[in-house]
Order: sequence, then structure tokens, then C-alpha cells
Amino acid sequence: MATEPEGLVHVRRALLSVSDFRGLVSFARTLAGLDIEIVATEGTRRRLATEGIQARPAEELTGIGNWFGGRLKTLHPGILGGILAPRTPEGDRELAERHLLPIDLVTVNFYPFESRAQASAGAPDLAEHIDIGGVTLVRAAAKNFEAVLVASDPEDYPALAAELVRYRGSATAPTRRALAARTFARTERYDRIIGRALAAAAGSGGGPFPPTLEWRRSDLRLRYGENPHQQAAAYVPLSSDASPFTPEPLEVLQGTGLSYTNLLDLDTALTTVAEFAEPAAAVVKHATPSGVASAPALREAITHAVATDPVARYGCAIAVNRPVDAGDFEPLHGIFVDLLSAPEVTVAGRTAAGRRAKLKLVQAAVPDLDAPAWEAKSAVGRLLVQESDRRRLRPEELRCVTQQAATADELDALAFAWRVVRHAKSNAIVLAQGHQTVGIGSGQPTRVKAVELAAEVAGPRARASVLASDAFFPFADGVEAAVRAGVRAIVQPGGSLRDPEVIAAADRGSLAMYFTGWRVFRH
Repeated sequence: MATEPEGLVHVRRALLSVSDFRGLVSFARTLAGLDIEIVATEGTRRRLATEGIQARPAEELTGIGNWFGGRLKTLHPGILGGILAPRTPEGDRELAERHLLPIDLVTVNFYPFESRAQASAGAPDLAEHIDIGGVTLVRAAAKNFEAVLVASDPEDYPALAAELVRYRGSATAPTRRALAARTFARTERYDRIIGRALAAAAGSGGGPFPPTLEWRRSDLRLRYGENPHQQAAAYVPLSSDASPFTPEPLEVLQGTGLSYTNLLDLDTALTTVAEFAEPAAAVVKHATPSGVASAPALREAITHAVATDPVARYGCAIAVNRPVDAGDFEPLHGIFVDLLSAPEVTVAGRTAAGRRAKLKLVQAAVPDLDAPAWEAKSAVGRLLVQESDRRRLRPEELRCVTQQAATADELDALAFAWRVVRHAKSNAIVLAQGHQTVGIGSGQPTRVKAVELAAEVAGPRARASVLASDAFFPFADGVEAAVRAGVRAIVQPGGSLRDPEVIAAADRGSLAMYFTGWRVFRH
């Protein structure tokens, strides 16, 4: 016969005082079925009574009822003493002398300040929604976790109820400790929400970025970090409000778990295809595009995207912005693709994907680039946060600075290339023909090397292509390299001290060149 674990604490009396009634009735029935006496504040007691569950009024333990319109009803030695008293002979003696009853389980949650603050930001009565008594009660119970259980959220109820049933009204030490830890985390978050809301109402929010960021570990588990010997974890915002860090829906349909680098590649691929209203595909290696195309049909876009760089595509991640069907896998025949993401995968598409044993198949939403978003990196022990670069290039921003002007088709290709180059790592150069890339050079220490790399990848396809540069050309050598490769038009931010030399080089090569006036670095 199995022995009971050490450190069990038996629950004789429970205090229930909640503003969130989710799961309350079922949990209270479990307590009543274990002959645990229930003490409840008025609102909770009335709710239980409608379900036929009897509870002792909390005011019988305090003798004060509701003072100051309910502001003071549980902050009383009659309740706090029963929670905080040590379960020792001396503690038991003092309880008896003071005619106090021990409370072994505290089930309390807080006034919904966050939702009230969102609904009535800056309202003069905002302070009325700040919970004092509830926070005090659960902190007291969590402090005394060696003898007292605390359930501060309806999510705590099912597992706790199951343990109480299993041990006939008792709970283990690990459960008490875990519940206490979760409770202190919740009270800390509750205080932060209040502080943030009051600061915003007072006009001291500090601009668009909040004074604190709150995160929790995601359900998405990472296999490893940048290398297999590095552990890694993913976190998501703790708050469910409209945070610019709100994660997009993501589901792994096939394959082993994702790694740290898989997510970096996926993010680049998704934001790249999000640039296009028509069907598009982005091939990504090491978090930078190596091939991008858009076309009337998704299969055609995939075909052109993987054709950009047959070497770099090995082991790539691919994202598309349309549902994937079985036929869309045909352009990938003979190509090792590590990860494929689509907003939806048909049944036939899943069957086709199943024939590729090593493929990670992901169903992920394509981000809305019109919605505000933030991105973060770490450096020198600090978390760096910035708004994502989602600025759109307007036609009127293009300024032709050369004697030669681009044709309508070249202007269209330049607009496509500019949308791609903003997602490549700086220094970045994209060569395109129509709506497909033919060569990409990125992550280079000099811009001329990025041009030479893009031209090398493109080969003969560089002739009659257009070029997009994520930042200005500091010297004429980059433009001269583009001329040698056969490029016909360039779009770049401009702004270099040597712009006159750069423009002169473009004129000598009979290139059309346009300045945007703003850059799109991505490190």
C-alpha cells in the first residue's frame, strides 16, 4: 500500500471571497464534500447559496460587517489572525486565548482593476477598483504557506481540488509552496498594473514605452538556442491587453520542435511575405531573405523565390501568405526545406508535407503591417526595444536624381525590391527583375561588397535588373559595381556627403537612380 507523502496539511476551514466566480461553485462543492467548513464574504456567500452550498458569514469571525461601504470587511484580526497564526503549540494557545479560528485555505481573487482601468482610463473613481483586502489576505496566506493553502486564481482550483480529494482534505508541501509562489507573482503584477495605470492617468507614462515590461514563459518550447549546446526559452507578454508585443497565432503541424533560430528565420519570412497583397513566398537563411517573389499564383511565387539562390536555399525556412495545397510542394522537389509556414494548410497539403520526413510544417498568421508593433533585442545586459519599421514608401517620396528616368516596369520592380531589402541584414542590396529577386547581398561590412555578392548570386540575371539599397552609397564604387553587372535602375535613401559623385557614376553608366530620403537598416 502506498504511503502518504510527508508534510501533509489538513484543511479544516476555508475562506472564500472572490470577484471572479469562474469555477467557484465546483470548487466549493469539493470542499463541502470533504467536510471543510466554508467561510465567505457576503457576495460570495450569496452566490454559493443560490447553488445550495452553505457558507458561514465572514462577519461572524470579525463582528464588524462592511465598514466604509465595503472598504473594510476582512482586514481584521478575526480573519488575519486565523491565517497568520503559526501552527505550533504556542500559536494554538494564542488562538484559543483570543477566541480566533484557524483558517487553512484562502481562496481570494482581486477586484478586476485592469479591465476597469482599460474601460475608464483616467476616470476619477479609478482608485475605487484597487483591491486592498484581497491582496492582504492572499499575501498573508502565502507567507504562512507551511501551514496554509492559497488559491488566488480560478486556474488554481482544478489541480488543488484533485489533490484535496486524493489526500482526503489535505495538501502536500510542494503544492502549498507552488501556490504561494504563484500568488506572490500575481500580487506583484497587480501592483505593477495599478502603478502603470495611475502613472498614465497622471500623464507621467514616459512616452510610448511603459516603465516596466511583464512577460511569462510561452507554451512554445524551444529545442535549443543558436547552437544545440545552448538552452533557450520563448516568452510572451503577461498582459492580454493590446500590447505591441502580442504574439501571432502559431501551431506546429509536423516535425520536431522549433529552435531559437527557427523562430528568427520564421519572423523574417513572415514579415517579408506580409509586404505583399498578392501571393508571395520568402526563402530565408540565417534570418535574412535569400529569395523572394510574388505572383498571381502561389506555386509560381514559390518557384521564383527558390530560384534566386540555389546554394543558399539548402536547409532554408520558407513562408507564404496564402493557404498551401499539395501542388504548392512541386517547386520544392529535390530541395531540402527545414521549415515551411503558411496561414493555412489544406488536408491534401498536409499529406504532401507528410512525405517530407524532416520538414517542420508550421501554420502561422501573416502579420498585419498596418498594425503597430515592437521588436526587442538584448545588448550589454539590456533589453533594447524599438517600434518595428513598417513605414510605407509612397510614390511621391521617390526623387529621380539622374539624367535617366526609370520605365514604368522598372519603377514597379524598384518598389518590389525596396519592400524586400528592408528585411535583409545590413549592409543589404537586392537585385530584382519584375516581382522576383535574382540576387541578394546582405550582412556585409561594406556596401560595395554587398553589391558584388548580389551580382555574383544573380549571374547573367543581373543584366537589366533593378537594385535596392537599404542605406546610402558612401562612395561611387557600389554604383560602379552595379553598372558593371548590368543594373538598369537603383533606389536608395541618399544623404551621403558624396552623393554628387554617386549620381555622376550613375549618369556615366546611364542608370536611373531614385532617392527615398529614408533608410531601412536591419541589424
